[in-house]
Amino acid sequence: MRRREFVTLLGRAAAVWPLAARAQQSTSLVIGFLSSGSWDGDNVRHLSPFRQGLGEVGYIEGQNIAIEYRGAHNRLDRLPALAADLVHRQVSLIAAGGSPVSALAAKSATSTIPIVFANASDPVRIGLVASLGRPGGNITGVTQLSSELEAKRLGLLRELVPAAISVAILVNPARPDVETQSSLAQEAAQTLGLKLHILKAISEHDFDAVFRQLTQLQVAGLVVAPDALFTDHRDQIVALAQRYSIPTIYELRDYVVAGGLISYGTGISEVFRQAGVLAGRILKGEKPDNLPVLQPTKFDLVINLKTAKALSLTIPPGVLSIADEVIE
Repeated sequence: MRRREFVTLLGRAAAVWPLAARAQQSTSLVIGFLSSGSWDGDNVRHLSPFRQGLGEVGYIEGQNIAIEYRGAHNRLDRLPALAADLVHRQVSLIAAGGSPVSALAAKSATSTIPIVFANASDPVRIGLVASLGRPGGNITGVTQLSSELEAKRLGLLRELVPAAISVAILVNPARPDVETQSSLAQEAAQTLGLKLHILKAISEHDFDAVFRQLTQLQVAGLVVAPDALFTDHRDQIVALAQRYSIPTIYELRDYVVAGGLISYGTGISEVFRQAGVLAGRILKGEKPDNLPVLQPTKFDLVINLKTAKALSLTIPPGVLSIADEVIE
């Protein structure tokens, strides 16, 4: 080889090597994103605010960080194996979304890899963290504390159907906090003078039977408790509520956009954005046990007037006046 050709080749290699090194370095940090659901629909939408949160701290997927996705497709028994796989891959951090079971599976799989959760459960009550202010160990995150809002949802349902005597709540018995959900709802119902029926669905195949049972019980309204299974299949639930003409209140705005009557809860996008910020701070060197679990500061009330009209319901002026959004 001529000297000039050799020098040219060496120069090209020198130019290429830093690019290759940078590319390798860009994927040296890997987040394992573990979800109880599947990687379509809601999970894809939740990734956008999560990435936004990461970006606020300086991490951009595909540039200086990579994300590996694992979804259980609402088969919660698969979560321990998926979490173990991420640990085996030696990811830099695990983000856990959807059902709180995903965060519990991650916690059981590792005591060293940092974990950031984003879900609706009370993390202290289900044993994820020691306290909200001092989580302890390798885990922190964002909680919606949605079960604590069941009293408010039942109160709103009572205002919409003032003659109600009997109502129901739909829960997923696979949730680690289902007893808390049920007991808080029962306490709230007793305070309001309502008889509460607790109905259970562990898969989407149970929904039809649940609504048939609601008709037999002659309930005046339904509360759909927070759960990733229900959110993933909200179109089916909303359609059944319409078919059986049952006034129903939900946790998330997404149900109301899909045709549901009313929702009251935290904006899920903000929860995942905050989780992304927490993940970025940990990747920059902060310790999970020094980062308090974040709690919601704002709750949104959304009403679908078209659905109310179809149910022959008149929304009280007092409820309309405090609504954050009214869909006509």
